[in-house]
Amino acid sequence: MTTVMPAPVPTETHVALRDGRHVLIRALRPTDAQAQRRFIERLPPEDRRARFLCTMSEVDDALLALLMAPDARGPTAVVALTPGENGEDIVGVARLAQAGDTPGAEISVSVDAGWRGAGLGTALFRALCMLARRRGITRLWSMDAASNAGMHGFAKSLGAHCRRDPDDVHQVIYELELH
Repeated sequence: MTTVMPAPVPTETHVALRDGRHVLIRALRPTDAQAQRRFIERLPPEDRRARFLCTMSEVDDALLALLMAPDARGPTAVVALTPGENGEDIVGVARLAQAGDTPGAEISVSVDAGWRGAGLGTALFRALCMLARRRGITRLWSMDAASNAGMHGFAKSLGAHCRRDPDDVHQVIYELELH
């Protein structure tokens, strides 16, 4: 039997964005559950649809529990935080989902609309890549709506390869090898 050791958690990093604002990027913690719920519920409906590929009006407890759960290797998401009315507000999340011991993982990156265009998505992606490498992940992929122009531009800026989803003409798959 193989023992799986949790991956070390990426350290907290203060990041200065292109527009002069600052965020703290760190691994998602169990104590972030309500901030995670507020983040998703603040997203406009079209952003929630792009992130979850479905329509939702609220985050139910089952979805929140799924999003908050680490796996046997440790955290599965990194968050960008700023001071807010309720303590710390999440303004961006990057997440990975690895099936078993495969060297690939599905990822997602979501950024609050008011924080886009300043480099936050790229900063979150870099932190997620560090987490992925520590887990032995060498390939990242994402399934997105073909109409999601924002994601297309973001994936292209990262060097991801894009192809049509063979099972759904309304979706594309972005793939990126980590080196």
